[in-house]
Amino acid sequence: MFTRREFLKATIGGTAVLLYDLGRGARPLALLNAREVAKYTMPLAVPPVMPPLAGQGEPVDRYAIGVRRLRQRILPRGHPPTTVWGYGAVQDPRTFASPGFTVEAIAGRPVRVKWSNELVDDDGGYLPHLLPVDPTLHWADPEGGPTGRDRHPGPRQTPGHYGGPVPLVTHLHGGHSADHSDGFPEAWYLPRAGNTPAGYATEGSWYAEFAARYAAAHGGSWSPGSAVFHYRNDQRAATMWYHDHALGITRLNTYAGLAGFYLLRGGPADLPPGVLPGPAPSAGDGGRGPYHEIPIVIQDRSFAADGALFYPGGRAFFDHFHGPYVPRSDIPPIWNPEFFGTAMMVNGRTWPFLEVEPRRFRFRFLNGCNGRVLDLKIVTDPLARRPAPAALPFWHIGSEGGFLPAPVELGRVLIAPAERADVIVDFTGVRPGTELYLINEGPDGAFNGDPHAAPADPSTTGQVMKFVVRDARGPDPSVPPDRLTLPPLTRLGPAGRTRRLALLERDSTVVRGAGPTAVLLGTVDGRGKPSSRMWSDPITENPVVGATEVWEIHNFTPDAHPIHVHEIMFHVLDRRRFDGGPRPPEPWERGYKDTVIAYPHQITRIVAHFDRAGLFVWHCHLLEHEDNEMMRPYRVGT
Repeated sequence: MFTRREFLKATIGGTAVLLYDLGRGARPLALLNAREVAKYTMPLAVPPVMPPLAGQGEPVDRYAIGVRRLRQRILPRGHPPTTVWGYGAVQDPRTFASPGFTVEAIAGRPVRVKWSNELVDDDGGYLPHLLPVDPTLHWADPEGGPTGRDRHPGPRQTPGHYGGPVPLVTHLHGGHSADHSDGFPEAWYLPRAGNTPAGYATEGSWYAEFAARYAAAHGGSWSPGSAVFHYRNDQRAATMWYHDHALGITRLNTYAGLAGFYLLRGGPADLPPGVLPGPAPSAGDGGRGPYHEIPIVIQDRSFAADGALFYPGGRAFFDHFHGPYVPRSDIPPIWNPEFFGTAMMVNGRTWPFLEVEPRRFRFRFLNGCNGRVLDLKIVTDPLARRPAPAALPFWHIGSEGGFLPAPVELGRVLIAPAERADVIVDFTGVRPGTELYLINEGPDGAFNGDPHAAPADPSTTGQVMKFVVRDARGPDPSVPPDRLTLPPLTRLGPAGRTRRLALLERDSTVVRGAGPTAVLLGTVDGRGKPSSRMWSDPITENPVVGATEVWEIHNFTPDAHPIHVHEIMFHVLDRRRFDGGPRPPEPWERGYKDTVIAYPHQITRIVAHFDRAGLFVWHCHLLEHEDNEMMRPYRVGT
């Protein structure tokens, strides 16, 4: 068998023949050679602001946001457009895009969104998935009907890809909302399609319960093919994002394009206008710019030669294991334990450029990759030997939960999937005509924190985007980052309980040498022995309302995992090796966070306050892991 890195190298460089349609016959598929894709020919696309519904006048901002299929220019001209899924305002078809338009919210003012699954064709029939769905996982499984949904299907023979209507449910990542509006993985719903097969479940196990809870709290009802979520925005100003969260299929729905920014502004934890670089895009500005505050989502993708998104259609892509699968082994036939694309995509375009002025810019970075950890740096030569010298520093001013206690000057930004980094880059004094490059020195494979690990391929995934410095258009009124005073940050009080949690892998009991069959969460007993739990096992994390708890996350696997806890923000206390003393959090981790990197063979300790009763989840945000058991429900309250 190939190692993970060896197989990735083989697929970055050229054409590969892959098992693409398992169970229905194999067909050769030509992959696009990422080295042959022209770089820095397209300008960076800045996501416009999502338009709300007309007729506002009440103390809540209302949106109707749907999901549709569209064709989008992701690769440069000379390549065909790419079919993706995107969010958009249902009242304006022109707004559908990937990433979706940005929802601008105000602290203390609620936002209410009707999320609609509109994955239907022109005749009202459902659209199958763009990517291969493994129906052997514990997943939403509409085909199982009302009694078999949200379970392990347990097929008697190796199935082909699921080809039915696609379940969706949107999660506001970083939100602080009631459980009915959190995007619980079993609260999914299918589109209202005229040809949904008889016997299919059209909604998840928790959809009706959460619809009833929503109606009791806010009135109104949910219509088929949609859900209405209420976001209170009673938290610190912060960079958040929305994405799909349906059980066992999140990796595919997000990879297909379902993500967008949600920016919360105002309140006592924000800064007055003019202090930080601006402006940012605003409603109705037509995307004209120039903007000096820009949200930037970085994702890795692979493409077929015809411009289509490529995602592996069989387990053989990961470790060359061609079976046997069901029922003669316990290895999923289609699921890959991890996947890393061969091209870097920024705001929906591969390797774009951005014209900047010699002034300060605010970039809200989001790692939107399925599994790739990014190690970002600004350099003068994108092909320089790694590690390359930094040409400009990042001034890190915020993380997932808003502003840090004080700005931190860094030569790099290390950011795992789902983490956000609010940074200022000061181009003041850089000569017009200068070209600078945002590069990635993270690995082309699983991240484990090894500083000596080989970096990404400098000719492809080691490059991200280019900055081209132009003449100044006017004065810069923003405050230099080294003189900024950020809003005060209140620390959490003492914890009343400590929970010991485990990150685990499960190897095959049938096939030696294959990769993991599942990745799991669990608990650790008083002797340090871990015990795994499945998604469907009884809840083990159940804080009481108002509790402050320490969670000790013991990572028994060889890889680092970004762990995300829904509904709350936490502080990182420290990390300690299984056999060593504590190490304090990194300087950029000293604010509020909702996602933290748990390094292998270490204990990562976080402290959180649980102030709202309800049913939520915590999970690894490597999406391939999340979709195959590395996610657990937790309940606040009885």
